This record gives sequence, C-alpha cells and structure tokens, in this order.
Amino acid sequence: MIFHVSIDADNPQHVAEVLAELWGGQATPFPPVIAGSWVALAGDERNTTVEVYPRGTELVPPEGDADSSGIIGTPHPRSATHIAIATMLDMDAVYAIARREGWPAHYRKRGGVFGVIEFWLEGRQLIEVLTPAMQGEYLGAMTVENWNSLLTSMGSQPHPATA
Repeated sequence: MIFHVSIDADNPQHVAEVLAELWGGQATPFPPVIAGSWVALAGDERNTTVEVYPRGTELVPPEGDADSSGIIGTPHPRSATHIAIATMLDMDAVYAIARREGWPAHYRKRGGVFGVIEFWLEGRQLIEVLTPAMQGEYLGAMTVENWNSLLTSMGSQPHPATA
C-alpha cells in the first residue's frame, strides 16, 4: 500500500492544487524537504499525499542522523515515475480540468482490461486518473492471480517465491 509519492514540477503549488482538486482534497506548502515544495492531501482514510517538489529536485541521503533532504539538480523534462490515482469525478469533469489547464488528457484502455485517463501535469508528468467505474475495472483486473495468469498466457512465468 502506498501512502505517498513525490514528483517534481515547474510550478509545484499549481500542480498540487490540481491534484487536490481531482481528489476533492487540499493543497498546502510542504517545506520539510526543500523550499518551494507543496503537497496534495487527498483527505482519505489512508491520508494519501503527493509531494510536489520544484523540477530538478534530487533527494539525497543525509550525513549522520539527519533527515534526508533535497537539492536542486539538473532539471529533466520527463520521468519514468508515474502514479495512478482515484477520483470521484466523472470523465467530463476530469477533461474539463485538463482543458482549463491546457494539459493533455486522453482515455486509454490498458491491455484492453481497465480504463485510465492519461492526464499530463504541465504536459510533462503522467498521472493516470481513474474514475469510479475505472477503479472497479482496475481492482477486478490487478489481482495477483490475474497478473500471474496474464504472465502465463504471454509465455512468461511468475517468480516462484510469489506465485
């Protein structure tokens, strides 16, 4: 279970505010790691959050017994990091937010099994937004048993320790 994840953005405050809007949550400053960071709080039963750091932030291990901290490194326009989030909004409302922001958003059917809206924060950072109907598809599809069956059908075998 994931409680929080961090991403970077050109405008951390604005990205955190949009994420909070998708959740019906709240965005606030998040200064513990690096100045200019914001956090989107879902306000759900797990206290799910997305920490949004200034683009180029690198998390670095501390010396001694200090907390980890962030430094600004070389900004990269894209990342392999992405997250899938639930929203109680319908597709039209999600698309309306994307249009308002001028950010790409497109419906996709992953493997023909479950739907997501590819929602590109600032046109750079992928999040997959799942409406209530899509959440049901995802939860039904992404079980250990179903994933192992898919691997087997593709000619690959699940790892024995987890099968």
